[in-house]
Amino acid sequence: MRKVVYILFLTVLATSAQTKMSATEANTLKNTVKALSEKTETITSDFIQYKHLDFLSNDIKSEGKLAFKSPNVVKWEYVKPFAYSVLFKDEKLFINDNGNKSDMDMGSNKIFKQLNQLITASIKGDMFDSSEFDVLYFKNDTNSEVHFTPTDEKFSEFIKVFHINFNNKGEVQEVKMIEPSDDYTQIIFSNRKTNKPLSDEVFAQ
Repeated sequence: MRKVVYILFLTVLATSAQTKMSATEANTLKNTVKALSEKTETITSDFIQYKHLDFLSNDIKSEGKLAFKSPNVVKWEYVKPFAYSVLFKDEKLFINDNGNKSDMDMGSNKIFKQLNQLITASIKGDMFDSSEFDVLYFKNDTNSEVHFTPTDEKFSEFIKVFHINFNNKGEVQEVKMIEPSDDYTQIIFSNRKTNKPLSDEVFAQ
């Protein structure tokens, strides 16, 4: 009986930690994020990524660095546990797997094109007006969390829902992509720097 009460207490606590925003609060968040997004030309950040797969007892942890340049150039450079980079640039996806390079044309693939747009918008945080998502707004004591559910049936085969966590400045703190299987990828950002000069070499293939 004591165990049941304890579990119920944890459930109530978890539920009360996050509540839905009012329309006014949601509009305030949107305006804050958009104002920041419009002023953002470059972003660099460290990140830790957790890949959760239901059949594994532990999440797969990776570490790396992000570089973003407006309007839509994004580089994910993994440094632990192995060297690997993914670059979204000029309608192409460039992969460098420890020196083994390949590329893919995203322009002819709608899903990859949507994925690039999703990643770009999620890094800047400005996804609110996209007709491709149903949007729900939540808050807790310190941060805001917005849930984006794809409306496109094809895209929803790959992503069930997309969570973005914002701090009170409107900066993206965390991104979580949940698949239809409920496996997910969680990315936590740190040491963010905005509008610092980035050379073209950073985004070289």
